[in-house]
Amino acid sequence: MSISDFCSNLGATLKSCVKMVCLSRPTSIRRNGDTRPLVIMGNGPSLRKVLDDRPEMLSTSALMSVNFAANAPEFFELKPEYYVMADGVFFSNDTDNHALMQLYEALGRVDWPMTLIIPTKYRHSLPASITDNANIRTASINAVGMEGFGWFRNLAYSSRLGMPRPRNVLIVSIVAGIWLGYTDIYILGADHSWMQTLAVDEQNRVISVQPHFYKDSAAEQKRVNTVYSGLHLHDIINSFYVAFRSYHHIADWARRRGVNIYNSTPGSYIDAFSRRPI
Repeated sequence: MSISDFCSNLGATLKSCVKMVCLSRPTSIRRNGDTRPLVIMGNGPSLRKVLDDRPEMLSTSALMSVNFAANAPEFFELKPEYYVMADGVFFSNDTDNHALMQLYEALGRVDWPMTLIIPTKYRHSLPASITDNANIRTASINAVGMEGFGWFRNLAYSSRLGMPRPRNVLIVSIVAGIWLGYTDIYILGADHSWMQTLAVDEQNRVISVQPHFYKDSAAEQKRVNTVYSGLHLHDIINSFYVAFRSYHHIADWARRRGVNIYNSTPGSYIDAFSRRPI
C-alpha cells in the first residue's frame, strides 16, 4: 500500500468512526435460523419475466421485496417474508405523494407475518397504517456508510454498526440478509443498466431512466425527474461508482463469512457477485 493510499484509508476510517459514534444505534435485526435460500427481488424490469414465466421458482425460498413493490398486485401473491425501505422518501408521510400513500395502504393490508426492515433513524417515522398492523414486525438496522481500511470495514459490518455506503436499497437488503443469517442469497431484478439510458438533453438536463417491473405512475415519474433536476452528470456517475464499489465491499465481507451471493439477474451490470440462475 502506498503512502497516499494509507493516508486516504486512515482519513476515511477516522471519518467513519465519527459517523459510527454519532449515527449508529442498537439494532433489532436478529439471525432467524432459516436454512432456505433468500431471494432478494429488486424492482428492475427483468423481474417481470420471472413473475410471468416461472413464479413457482420462488416458492421454496424466503423472499425479500423493496421500495414500492407492495404497489404491484404480485406482492399479495408472493407474500414476502421481508420488506426493506431505506430512502427518506418512504418515511416522509407526504400526503401529496400518491405512490407513497398507496404503499402505506398496501402495507396496512398485509395479512401474513412479515418483517419490515428500516434504518434506525426512521424507526419512529412509520405511519399508523403500518404500526397498527399486528402482522408486521419492524427490524431496525444501521444504514450508515463505513469506509476506510478493509479490516475496519469488515469489523463494522460484522458488528452491525454500519455497512458499505448504502447508495441504494439493494445494498441495504443484501447486508440485512447476511445479518439475518442467510448463507445463500440470490438477487433478482437488479438490472442496474442505468448507463444505457443516461443522456443529457439540449438544456443540459441529465436524464436517467430507471424502469421497474411495474409501471410507474405519472406522478412518481414527475417526482423522480424533480430529484434528478438539480444533479449534474458527474454527480450521477459518481453515484453509480459508489454503488458498484459497495457491492465489491459486500462480496469481500461475505466471502469471509462463508456467505454465497448469486446474481440471478440476466444482463445485470453488477460485476461483484457470481452469476447463477435461480
